[in-house]
Amino acid sequence: MDDTPSCQLYLISPPDVGGSFPGQLQSALDAGPVAAFQFRVKDLETDQAISLAEPLKAICDAHDVAFVVNDNVVLAKELGASGLHLGQGDMPLKQARAELGDDVQIGITCHDSRHLAMEAGEGGANYVAFGAFFATQTKETLYRPDPDILKWWSTMMEIPCVAIGGITPENCPPLVKSGADFLAVSSAVWNDPRGPGRAVRDFYEQLNKA
Repeated sequence: MDDTPSCQLYLISPPDVGGSFPGQLQSALDAGPVAAFQFRVKDLETDQAISLAEPLKAICDAHDVAFVVNDNVVLAKELGASGLHLGQGDMPLKQARAELGDDVQIGITCHDSRHLAMEAGEGGANYVAFGAFFATQTKETLYRPDPDILKWWSTMMEIPCVAIGGITPENCPPLVKSGADFLAVSSAVWNDPRGPGRAVRDFYEQLNKA
């Protein structure tokens, strides 16, 4: 019997993925089902990014977790990544699809915009991401959607939606109930003083209640 909840975790890396981070990722993925891990590290030369990403991708591969690269088509191609995540200011979806082919999952940030989400869905995105739903220090945010956008999307479209922004085990239930297919989380896992494994288990307990 499959006990994976209908809404799943999508982990996003912290800015520093060197040092002890591979062990933290291992601990997080050992703790419960995780659908995807996004490598979100900025301003690195491709060779340096590859050297940091390869051991993390190996851990993800061993756990059957999709490895997603943030906004870098060249890196995604070099690593043979499962997916690519694009912001509104990144390479156009059509161009990225031409570069990577149909087997790579491509997701699009849509902020709080139903229009951008519809455009992404019609353009062939594999998922859309809405947020930030809560205050977050991970990155600067200008948009604060209402959870109703998740309900609207899940009613209208079959393409999965991702909720992002300041999500914790305590505040995630309304997002799950509104129809989020994935919760994208970063600091709530990596900055948990008890360790990332405990944080993933806390999320998993909430997701199983939904």
